[in-house]
Amino acid sequence: MTPKERYVRILEILSVARSITVEELSHQLDASPETIRRDLNALAADRKIRKFHGGAELLPSSIEGAFQERMLENADGKRAIARCAAALFKPGDALFIDTGTTTTCFAEALAGVGGLSAITNSTLIAKIMSRAAARNSVYLLGGEYHDDPSETLGSLTVRQIASFHAQHVVLTVGGIDATTGVMDYSVGEAEVARAMLEQGAQLTVLADASKLGKTALFEVCPLSRIHTLVVDQQPEATLAQQLKKHGVRVLVAQ
Repeated sequence: MTPKERYVRILEILSVARSITVEELSHQLDASPETIRRDLNALAADRKIRKFHGGAELLPSSIEGAFQERMLENADGKRAIARCAAALFKPGDALFIDTGTTTTCFAEALAGVGGLSAITNSTLIAKIMSRAAARNSVYLLGGEYHDDPSETLGSLTVRQIASFHAQHVVLTVGGIDATTGVMDYSVGEAEVARAMLEQGAQLTVLADASKLGKTALFEVCPLSRIHTLVVDQQPEATLAQQLKKHGVRVLVAQ
């Protein structure tokens, strides 16, 4: 296992356990304690984790709050992003839409367009998009159900995504950084997002101000994969320069 592969596994383990000892990681990853300590030093330097004597834990900033609580955070900004993004799509378009607070607002704004085909792992987004008056075709992906964000995740979900092809992929993010690109806090949600990107053509990312210039635990895609980024404020200079370098269209919602 390469160092990068171990970093991902350590973060996956911590996303569930929240804290763990060097000895436990050494056993789970079949690596020496010295190797694990070096891995933890690298992750701590990258501000992914916090070390303590004999182990490590996730930083509080690496753990997202409950879904309903996050729906209330910067609600005006998310609704503005949703309205701006919804205007990019027209009847006949097919879209993958992942689970998130901003994509839920997006579904509300998009539902009235009509004539769309939406593929999603969010039961809430499926319900919004399938309102009778909207005349949309909605495909809800199955898999392991997680109640708080009302979503399905896991290998079953990923396999079902492979049955679809769509012109568009619309993702919300845990963070978007000038160096790493698009990231998420959940390994399961990152896997679903990557699977959607494999089956979709044009990527639109929705990110409110709290996500800009921030990192999260798991990589989703580089900046170069993004076609359009919809935000509620201008990205800071370093991120803006990299977005321009990679030809990303940036729309600032009003």
